[in-house]
Amino acid sequence: MQVRSADPAEIDHLARLWHDVWHQSHAPLSPPELVRLRSFESFRERLQAALPDIQVVGPFGAPVGFCVLKGEELYQLFVSPEAHGSGAAAALIADAEARLAGRGVEVAWLACAIGNNRAARFYQKSGWRLAGTIVDPAETSSGPFPVEVWRYEKRLARA
Repeated sequence: MQVRSADPAEIDHLARLWHDVWHQSHAPLSPPELVRLRSFESFRERLQAALPDIQVVGPFGAPVGFCVLKGEELYQLFVSPEAHGSGAAAALIADAEARLAGRGVEVAWLACAIGNNRAARFYQKSGWRLAGTIVDPAETSSGPFPVEVWRYEKRLARA
């Protein structure tokens, strides 16, 4: 599966994918106050700001998954339900690890919603290790929203 840079014209499509998948998989695990702040526009604004760090898989105009990096963090990884089992997530995480290693990151990390067992199994199968729980300041239009999450880490090969 080919991983490529996101195109600015794909922001709305990616925001819809993120919004829908987040509400399906994360909303049941999140505080109601955070769920209320997770509007389509909030996902769109965060994607617009992160555009240089977004990689996608799938056809131009209709990607089926994306990954965003932020510093030493694999910040977001979302794949549409239709693409589950297709290799899209594996391609995105391998690309993210290579990009992070290329930036000189030795130990990468990611936050996973507590109770998101599907994602946790995927990260573990991909070589990520549960390092514990942390309080992560989730970005919202009202400012940081503290959320307790699982922190996963992975030592990366040097580029």
